[in-house]
Amino acid sequence: MDLRLVNIGFGNVISANRIVAIVKPESAPIKRIINEARDHDKLVDATYGRRTRAVIICDSDHIILSAVQPETMANRFQTKGTNDKKGESI
Repeated sequence: MDLRLVNIGFGNVISANRIVAIVKPESAPIKRIINEARDHDKLVDATYGRRTRAVIICDSDHIILSAVQPETMANRFQTKGTNDKKGESI
């Protein structure tokens, strides 16, 4: 299993293999998930004080907040390994 990293903004990267979903933070169920993660110390805020635009749900039940749009992150996620000639992630 290769290690692929995805840039989630401001120089922060996470393992692409651990991502379950990338969603917008506006809906009530997602807000509930964020609050529960905060209560259980499973929330990682990578927004650097900016507005949360994407919520990343990981397979370890960690929730990561990002200031990058979900569409932008999904594009980074999909195109990450296509630019490499040796099969390694850049």
